[in-house]
This record gives sequence, C-alpha cells and structure tokens, in this order.
Amino acid sequence: MVNQGLETRLSSELDSMRERGTLKHLQEIEGRQSAVVDLEGYGEVVNLCSNNYLGLCDEPEVMHAIKAGVDRYGAGTSSVRFICGTFTIHRELEEALAEFMGTEAAVTYTSCWNANEGLFAPLLSEEDVLISDELNHASIIDGIRLCKAKRGIYAHMDMDSLREALVAARDARHRLVVTDGVFSMEGEIAPLPEIRELCDEHDAIMVIDDSHATGVLGETGHGTPEHYGMHGEVDIVTSTLGKALGGMAGGFTASSETVVEYLVQNSRTQLFTNAVPPHSAAGALAAVRHLEAHPELVAKLRKNTAYFRERLLEMGYRPIEGDTPIVPIIIGDTADAIALSRRLLDHGAFVIGFGYPVVPEGKARIRCQISAGHETSHLDTALDALREVGTELGIL
Repeated sequence: MVNQGLETRLSSELDSMRERGTLKHLQEIEGRQSAVVDLEGYGEVVNLCSNNYLGLCDEPEVMHAIKAGVDRYGAGTSSVRFICGTFTIHRELEEALAEFMGTEAAVTYTSCWNANEGLFAPLLSEEDVLISDELNHASIIDGIRLCKAKRGIYAHMDMDSLREALVAARDARHRLVVTDGVFSMEGEIAPLPEIRELCDEHDAIMVIDDSHATGVLGETGHGTPEHYGMHGEVDIVTSTLGKALGGMAGGFTASSETVVEYLVQNSRTQLFTNAVPPHSAAGALAAVRHLEAHPELVAKLRKNTAYFRERLLEMGYRPIEGDTPIVPIIIGDTADAIALSRRLLDHGAFVIGFGYPVVPEGKARIRCQISAGHETSHLDTALDALREVGTELGIL
C-alpha cells in the first residue's frame, strides 16, 4: 500500500491539473517512428513532434545493423562498463563519434541526460565556478546540482551577462561555461563564437550540449560548431544518440583523451550504470556512417524547414525566428496550447503543446519539428490542419 497521505495529496494535484486542462496524455504509436505514424485512436497522422530529424529511425541500414547487433552481442550487457559491460561495438562507436565531433576521444552513456549528470561533479570542486545559460536543458541543471562548484547563471544568450559572471569568477581555479548548442524549446542557436572568445579571454572551459544539433546543423550535420566553422574547437561536447542519430538509446561526451579517460575513471553515471545496449550501439554506429555517406539528408532537412516556416508566416502564424527544424509557435496559456494540439490531431497533424514547467509561465506553445523524412505533401497536410484549427480557435 502507498502511504495514504501521499496518495491523497498527489490525487488532489492531478485532479487540479485535469480541471485546468494541463494534464499530459501519453499518445501511443502503433508501429515505427516515422514522418507519418499510426496513432492509437486517430489512425494515420503527420508526425511533427519527433526528434527524428534525419528520418533514420526507420532507415533500413540502421534497422539491419540493430538486428545484426542482437545476433552478435545478445540483448544487453548485464554489467557496468569497468567490470564486463564493455563490448567491442562500444569502442567502435566511440571512435566514430570522436571522429565525427572532431575530438580526440568520446565515451558513451545510457543517455545524454546521464552524460550531463555525470560530467561536472568529477571535473570541478568547491574551488571552481560553473556558469550556465538560464535556459539550459533540465539535464544540465540537474548535473549542476550534483556538483560542488560555485554556480553562476547568465541571462539567456546575453554575452554581457556572461562576461560579468566570468569576471566575478576570476579568482576560481577553473571557470566552466555550459550552454545548449540549440535550445530545444526555442530553436535558438547559441552564439558559440562569442562564447569561445569570452572563454579564451577568461581562461574558461567551454562546454555545449549539442543534442538538438548533432546531425542537424552544419553542411554535413556535425552540429553547432560546424554551423559556425568551429568544428573541433569546443572543449567538451555532450550529445545524444536518441534524436537525429536513429533515435537509439544512449548519449556521449566527446573531448580530449585526458578528459574522457578521467570520466571513465570517475563519472558516477558511467561507473554505476550498465553500458548502452550493444544493439543500440550498433544501430547508432550505422546511423553515423549513413549520415556521413548521405549529407544530402541535412540539405533536405534545411529545405523542408525553410518551406514550412515560409508557409506558416504566409498563413499569419508568427513562430519564433530561427534556422533550426524546431519551429515553436507561442500560444500563451498552457490549457490553450494543449487544446490546440488535440484539435490538430483530429485534423491529421500530431503536434504537442508544451506549458509550465517545461517552459515559463505564459509562454506555452506548440512545437513543430521538421524531418528530412517529410515530403512536401506531409508538410502541406500539417499546414492545412494548422490553418483550419487556427481559424476555428481565432488564433489566425
């Protein structure tokens, strides 16, 4: 039996969320993650809420590699890395990821969340200062909470604010600046050249979480650094295998051989967690190789994104400006954003509404995410739904 006091309090809070129209509902896909999915209760709908940016979740080469990985390595590792949970496929994947990111080495984790949680505490102590963009991902925030370094927060992408934080930290042993490469709720790209300049000026370590840019930004999908012509110039990069790289379980940290080896020895989320399932590692490796062989996927993603944004503007929507395939449309009230997303489902478009605490109060939105897997006909179906529902609800 669950404690009755806890049960009563949680039930009351859930009832309140239902009354406000903010309760989240898990939508179940009956089949593969793809540009169009079969959603239970709705049938076939255009999928505009997946991180499957390159359409690799159902790419035959990737799926074949996963099946072959199961045949060769079995279902899982049943051990942490330093005991007997490291397989040859982990080494092969980490070597490929390091080359892809332009670093000396890389180490995989079961998720990028674990990579971020396990990054700061081993590297920093009370003698150091960790400075974070105020809108960084929740996994970075939780990683910072586990670290004993003093904390600084700078206003979102505000370089004057970052400079002030670095000046205030001038007496620390190390200063570490961390930012998302692409901010997932806004679709904004962090100003890496300016951050790099400030980090060099103040002898600071530069860290980015590039989860929403890996496979997405840059001419060949190498991420935010390539977007700015800075490939290999960031001290530490964390990212995921779970978005553009086939949607696999896993994440990674890429850096120098010294930093990576130190994490292997001391990062608790690496030391005390089973390794990435070997079949996922095999699939992720295939996804990296497929991307390297098909950079046209990145070009198609960029073309699809430009087309979708242009049509939205013509229609009267005002999405947050940007060049990424994350296209947020601010609605305001959480209940309104959720209601809009549900109405869109009835018109064949799968788009999720986001509200507090995922985004700030009053900034609820629907977030459209574009994929290279989308054809123009898919995007047109979704745009027609947005026009109809937007008109019905008085948004347009």
